[in-house]
Amino acid sequence: MTIDFLDFSAISGSIDYILAGVKVTLQVVSLAGIMGFIIGTLLALCKIGRIKVLAIIADIYTSIFRGTPLVLQLMLIFFGLPQATGITLEPVTAAILAFGLNSGAYISEVIRAGIMAVDKGQREAAMALGVPYRQMMKDIILPQALKNILPALMNEYITLTKESAIVTVIGVMDVMRRSFMTASNTYAYLEAFIFAGLVYYVLVMILTFIGKLIERRMRRSD
Repeated sequence: MTIDFLDFSAISGSIDYILAGVKVTLQVVSLAGIMGFIIGTLLALCKIGRIKVLAIIADIYTSIFRGTPLVLQLMLIFFGLPQATGITLEPVTAAILAFGLNSGAYISEVIRAGIMAVDKGQREAAMALGVPYRQMMKDIILPQALKNILPALMNEYITLTKESAIVTVIGVMDVMRRSFMTASNTYAYLEAFIFAGLVYYVLVMILTFIGKLIERRMRRSD
């Protein structure tokens, strides 16, 4: 079977230009991932805590960000925030904020499930020994929960990496945006998008490898 309709030489001069977008993609994904993990942890603690008001707020937050499209949240932050507050954000900053807030909602459910999966006897033993709640969560419960939810967390970051392509709608010069601009200039749309797909695939495979490596080391430490 021939693939004469493919001519990657048409975009050969733009390969470095497209690859330069990897730095932007990684910047958005890494910072949004950190932000999402922090927000998710706080939301999870609120959901399982004894203060009902915080639990309700956390549930509402999760419901909103899980119940609306990510691209809508991105556009509301980038285009709507200036209208409402007069504050204009840079495209990359808006992308990090939108992805971080969205990711936090999903991660909160992952962490909550991980915490609830920890044997209740450990909580009871810690309380019987007079261990303060914060110390118990930080030193006993959360470390065990993280081991249990690591695969789910890695899946969330993999999804985040792939979904980061939508930042092109607000002009962020990531891999997808640069491949689209290359395609527009060379009319080699298929080649440019296939190359962009390969870049995202490699990034996902690297994340998958890192996740498996961390998981193996955690198992050895048990």
